[in-house]
Amino acid sequence: MRRINGTALIIAALVATVGALAFPVWSYADRSGTGQANLNASSVATQWGPLTATDRDFLVKVRLAGLWELPAGQQAVERAPSQAIKDAGDHLIVGHSDLDVRARNVAAKLGVELPNQPTDQQQGWLRELSAASGREYEYKFANLLRNAHGKVFALVAQVRHTTRNTLIRQLASDANQTVLDHITMLEATGMVDFDAIANEAAGGATASPTGPPPPDGNLPPAPSPAVPTGENEFTSRPSTQPGPPTAVNTDRPAPDAVEGAGG
Repeated sequence: MRRINGTALIIAALVATVGALAFPVWSYADRSGTGQANLNASSVATQWGPLTATDRDFLVKVRLAGLWELPAGQQAVERAPSQAIKDAGDHLIVGHSDLDVRARNVAAKLGVELPNQPTDQQQGWLRELSAASGREYEYKFANLLRNAHGKVFALVAQVRHTTRNTLIRQLASDANQTVLDHITMLEATGMVDFDAIANEAAGGATASPTGPPPPDGNLPPAPSPAVPTGENEFTSRPSTQPGPPTAVNTDRPAPDAVEGAGG
């Protein structure tokens, strides 16, 4: 009887061990804490497709961008000594007025609550601009706005790539055009400190850079051109022509009006 009981205990222990090892594999996709579980938990169904936490965060950030960048643009038009800064401010006003209507329209359809005030940090940037003047003002304007647009550019790309909601996807496409236009206009001022931007990004990076080794002074072999083969004719053209960066064409159908959208 003792031998039978001992054997049974050993078998039971083996079964429990195998089960414990196999369970995480069987249930991985549904386990709490996994990316898939978090995605499912944060998503709500809508007639335009699932709406995730990232989608909602994107909507809020589009709204917040307009709440501080539009008044910053208006201030630049009124106060900046140089025409380049005034032109950038003009683009901020027009672009964020348009995006704000689009964002509020999407939020109304999806039932997402939007803020009515900039964040504390954004209000601090506005105060910093208001306290500056002359060349210092233009430098702060170009770099505060360029840095903010560069960071939101990454979120726009992520949302445009991953969202399953058609309204959010369209808003991301609209935001992509607008943000790229604003980045281009801010860089056209000639006042953007690219070293500061690169150093800040490097300070937050965790992965080592990859790519070819640095040049050693000798010209590498010329790469072969990437060209199509066959006798086909192609009708599309590059979206921009070579040359200095210019304003991005953001022409698109007027946004749907929402309650309270006017001046």
